[in-house]
Amino acid sequence: MHLHAARTFLFVLLLHGVAPLGAQQAPLVVRAGHFPNLTHAQGVIGQANGWFDKALAPEARVEWKIFNAGPSAIEALFAGAIDLTYIGPNPAITGYVRSQGVALRIVAGATSGGAALVVRADSGIQRTEDFRGKKIASPQMGNTQDVALRAWLQAHGLKPREKGGDVQVIPIANPDQLTLFIKKEIDGAWAPEPWASRLIHEAGGRLFFDERDLWPNGQFVTTHLIVNTKFLREHRGLVKRWVQAHVELTEWISRNLPEAKRVLNQEIKRETGKALPLSVLDDSFSRLRVTYDPVRSSLLTSARWAFEAGFLGRTQPDLSGIYDLSILNEVLKARGANPVQ
Repeated sequence: MHLHAARTFLFVLLLHGVAPLGAQQAPLVVRAGHFPNLTHAQGVIGQANGWFDKALAPEARVEWKIFNAGPSAIEALFAGAIDLTYIGPNPAITGYVRSQGVALRIVAGATSGGAALVVRADSGIQRTEDFRGKKIASPQMGNTQDVALRAWLQAHGLKPREKGGDVQVIPIANPDQLTLFIKKEIDGAWAPEPWASRLIHEAGGRLFFDERDLWPNGQFVTTHLIVNTKFLREHRGLVKRWVQAHVELTEWISRNLPEAKRVLNQEIKRETGKALPLSVLDDSFSRLRVTYDPVRSSLLTSARWAFEAGFLGRTQPDLSGIYDLSILNEVLKARGANPVQ
């Protein structure tokens, strides 16, 4: 083809909205986050087996980012570094309130349960009053377990040292909690799975209580899926495909738990450098349930606790717009399943 004819042909293609061969638009990069926790099972497995990449292809591909606690993930979302993430309720609440309801929406649940208060077997803690003078860890200041710990202390007439009490609450990343437990430098920790079970099986810990015991019907949101509001508005179709894949993956995990545990463990080994013993895996899963139900009522309770702990400003926050479950319910309706509230 002569040069003039080639240019004319290219002009005609572009005029009709047809990209020439080799000039297709690159897939959109969806930046997603999760923690290397069993309570983030859909994110961990989804990264390991490319579940969400398959669901979004060819229009988009997934770029994963790993976080160790919720406040870090919220900062990444505020900075525009991630589009969606699996995260606990309290960082999501904090992010929503700090942004005056602008930054994010909860679009689906992910996990109920899967957190516990573990104490060293030789800590001398047998009853609630024995926590006086002790050092108790949480994963990060203001994260879901940190807020639950502070609320539980208050409910039992105890206070953190900085509030004039005699319990030292120390925010420490989960891997470091394990080290300090073994060194006997902390007396207990309120931790998500698998860390609670690791403290029991690897560090001489004893289960003081399973957090499910504190909630109606033993159900409380540990992890849900949040989306950057701007991304949700601009790419609703992609978010719907993600949520559909999330629901399918949640059901697959429930039906194929042995295989799901195997994939989870392989990915956790890749992300943290160490696989979990089977005893830890099994113990962890005995205390949690994967679910797409966001367990809304427990989030509102967590918000009240966070407010009372001083994390959410001077006035009780209005969370009426924090959920957008319309996409999830569209997906569930198409599958013949009941909507969530």
